[in-house]
Amino acid sequence: MQYKSKLSNSNLSIFSAMSKIAYEENAIDLSTGFPFFDCAIDFFDIAAFHMKKGYNQYTPPEGILPLRNTLNEYILKQYEAEYNPENEITISAGVTEAIYSCIAALVDEEDEVIIFEPAYSNYTPLVKLNGGKPVFIQLKQPDFTIDWDEVQKVINARTKIIIINIPNNPSGAVFTSSDYEKLYKLTKGTKIILLCDEALRHIIFDKNNQLSILHYKNLLDRSIIISSFGELNSMSGWEMGYILAKKELMDEIRKLHQFIVTSLNTPIQFALAEYYKNYNPVSLGEFYLKKKKIFTNIVENSKFRVLPSGGSFFQLLDYSAISKEKDTDFAIRLTKEYGVSSIPVSPFFHEITKYKFLRFCLARPDSILKKAAEILLKV
Repeated sequence: MQYKSKLSNSNLSIFSAMSKIAYEENAIDLSTGFPFFDCAIDFFDIAAFHMKKGYNQYTPPEGILPLRNTLNEYILKQYEAEYNPENEITISAGVTEAIYSCIAALVDEEDEVIIFEPAYSNYTPLVKLNGGKPVFIQLKQPDFTIDWDEVQKVINARTKIIIINIPNNPSGAVFTSSDYEKLYKLTKGTKIILLCDEALRHIIFDKNNQLSILHYKNLLDRSIIISSFGELNSMSGWEMGYILAKKELMDEIRKLHQFIVTSLNTPIQFALAEYYKNYNPVSLGEFYLKKKKIFTNIVENSKFRVLPSGGSFFQLLDYSAISKEKDTDFAIRLTKEYGVSSIPVSPFFHEITKYKFLRFCLARPDSILKKAAEILLKV
């Protein structure tokens, strides 16, 4: 008997497939998008303390108030943006759940959602699942920038949401002040919601361009900002994130969120509430820039072409000078024949593209990055 789901035309995740092949081939895994090192040791101690103290039962779906209070203080200090912890900050079960809750709560049948490609692979199926229509705009090569004139052409009365991912996954592209100003001019006077996926917000390489939409107060009334505790603190498996939005938007998001997440990891919330009182993310961009240089300084001597990026812990390489194979085929062959796994970039587009790009994760020890890069010299 055959069964049909709402996403019957979707395939299983390329991330799981490539990770499985890497494991089977005992390859260097630069495919999985999470850090291969632990979070700060003192966080383990704080979490264990709260577990032993008895904070192990259900908590409200919006998250504990001490953590929301700490987040408000942190956001105020970092960006001079203030959110009411009672009704404008919600703790989520990671970034993906947060994105789903926002899209499911706000997208109605035939609403249009603008998505910049390459894009995180979850956006499109979640929009379709909720009856929305994705409207795709490709980032311009070679720097993966946005053509705002093209954006203006597709905005209409049905445009409900523009999804912004900074730094972009997989390209690592970031916004400049000019981008935010153009975004404001395009959406001023409209009801268009800006859904901002800032999971890797603090991993931006240029110290003079550490920009978030949180810096632009004139955009915040219509903005939803999503970020992660996990990827930024090397604890992605605990799936903890948060949502910032003004009350009118957050009220609607929470109505949906409460039926997906009845409670969140209680001791970890208390640990984060304590840990973030003195949290300083400034060094993350510098930390990953060093890793980027370790990897790319070697790979630049290969047949791969290093593509520009402004942030994140991902690096795209162009293999068009090596092979005409589809990126999925080449990624599998690279894993099996050379022992280095990556993610083909085609799943980040809604249709077949001409690009020959692979994504490599740099959140690895330096020795692994050097070894992988030296292998790529032989390809």
